[in-house]
Amino acid sequence: MRGGDAQVRPRGSGLTRRRKRALSRGAQYVVFVAAVIAFGVTADWGRLKNQFAQWDLVRQMFPDVITLALKNTVLYTMSGFVVGLVLGMVIALMRLSPVGPYRWVAGIYIEIFRGLPALLIFVFVGVAVPLAFPGTQIPGGTYGKVALALGLVSAAYMAETIRAGIQAVPKGQMEAARSLGFSHARAMVSIVVPQAFRIVIPPLTNELVLLFKDSSLVLFLGVTLEERELTKFGRDLASQTANSTPILVAGLCYLLVTIPLGFVVRRLEAKAGEATK
Repeated sequence: MRGGDAQVRPRGSGLTRRRKRALSRGAQYVVFVAAVIAFGVTADWGRLKNQFAQWDLVRQMFPDVITLALKNTVLYTMSGFVVGLVLGMVIALMRLSPVGPYRWVAGIYIEIFRGLPALLIFVFVGVAVPLAFPGTQIPGGTYGKVALALGLVSAAYMAETIRAGIQAVPKGQMEAARSLGFSHARAMVSIVVPQAFRIVIPPLTNELVLLFKDSSLVLFLGVTLEERELTKFGRDLASQTANSTPILVAGLCYLLVTIPLGFVVRRLEAKAGEATK
């Protein structure tokens, strides 16, 4: 046996490594196709169609599912993202501060709000805040409450993302700015933070996708008919009609936003990877 063959074909085996990989890949395809066929044969498509594909209900949902439910979902998401981004930036800078109490407060905030379920944060904003501050109204009504709740949830994650981005900027950038006469604060705002944001854009965009889905928790705040988002809108209509088609349509509306955003995230990550090469 030649030396080249000995490297490809392990001793005591009749198959080369390449052949084994091909057989393993082929077996996985066979299992996948078999699973799809089994699902297609055993599923009761008639019952699925009656429960999830009633076209008359789909027609009833338009245009309100877009002009009302999807619009509110986008507004809730964007307002929460803005609040979370601003708060997360402040917390990230506090986490990097040389002042001990700032670091401790930021660390405690991150650990608490990153560990609590988002549902509890919505309940806290909707119930605990009015009890703690009687007579105080959160500006914006339901929109303000959702923005605050989503902002509190996302700020903990964004703060860690931004902090990692700031620390990823070479220290020489700060040193060069200080040598040119910049104060530490001005160098951070003008030099370091813009570079950090170029680094953290992909994970921040991914956080936007997560917030878009978390906006469905607004139903726990108690909303009016005009303030409903996709999940609440679909759930109400499903209860009225005793059919799950509205929930499916609401889910597809989520995908209309999350799939393009996911594509954007992948593109941004790919560009970031090319820039670092």
